[in-house]
Amino acid sequence: MSLRVLGVDPGLTRCGLGVVDVTANRRATLVEVGVVGTPADTPLDGRLLAIDVAVEQWLDRHSPDVLAVERVFSQLNVSTVMGTAQASGVVIAAAARRGIAVGLHTPTEVKAAVTGNGQADKGSVARMVVRILRLPEAPTPADAADALALAITHAWRSGLSAVATSSAASGSESRAAAAARAGQRTPAGSLTAAQKLWVQAEASARQAGHGRRHR
Repeated sequence: MSLRVLGVDPGLTRCGLGVVDVTANRRATLVEVGVVGTPADTPLDGRLLAIDVAVEQWLDRHSPDVLAVERVFSQLNVSTVMGTAQASGVVIAAAARRGIAVGLHTPTEVKAAVTGNGQADKGSVARMVVRILRLPEAPTPADAADALALAITHAWRSGLSAVATSSAASGSESRAAAAARAGQRTPAGSLTAAQKLWVQAEASARQAGHGRRHR
């Protein structure tokens, strides 16, 4: 069982979109990647509409379990921040209409998760995306690779894929698995049926690994 994540790198000029399937052992596989863009002279309503239509098409085509969207953060260029926030709002609203959970991640979180260095440059992120997804070359433009990095980050950092290494020897569950068993809610919302199955697969994979270590 795998978790399907749609990563979105929001922007008015270019909005990166990337879908990956991630298994319980953290193996990630590319499903599709692309960019939706609009000319700078397109009116704002037209630009937002183009993003909305594209995201709806991707949701129809791939039926992701969760969306991973870049969290808007402060920059010196206020207009860039506003554009990113507007594009993010369209994406989040599209997910909300379908009851799909959304995870927000800062660029620093994505860099740290994918490369191990929160200050890594875009080139380093793209190279690690190629390695993680076993691609022949980096997706272009950079927004596409960033969208894939967001999707990978969410799967790896969320409670659904995190393995508590400090308590692995005792066979403890991940935070999300424990929450599902106790009927609690995860930070991203209640688990979907697909996510519950994924948690079960994660637990089985971890138990198998634990058994091999003690042979």
